[in-house]
Amino acid sequence: MFAVFRTGGKQFRAEPGTTLLIPTLDAEPGTTVTFDDVLLASGDGEVSVGTPGVEGATVTAEVVAHDRTKKITVFKRKRRKGYRRKQGHRQGFTVLRVTDISIEGESDGS
Repeated sequence: MFAVFRTGGKQFRAEPGTTLLIPTLDAEPGTTVTFDDVLLASGDGEVSVGTPGVEGATVTAEVVAHDRTKKITVFKRKRRKGYRRKQGHRQGFTVLRVTDISIEGESDGS
């Protein structure tokens, strides 16, 4: 059983027991979050494609931790003008462990 859901402007494929890195959520580690914006769900050999979302389908996950990615360097310059700017950036993310996928009453909490 798997589902594709949307959060933070991106889409993620979730299966029970998998770990996902998603854009930062405002939730404490150890809490449970539920995603209702499920775009596609598959279970028992059936595939449900939403228009745009699958009715009654949810993905439940536990927040494991918050962290930031490795630093990247952003460098801008204009030739012959003496213009140079150097900046670093670290994007934040949340680590989730998918616990359950529910499709209209069906549930798979492996």
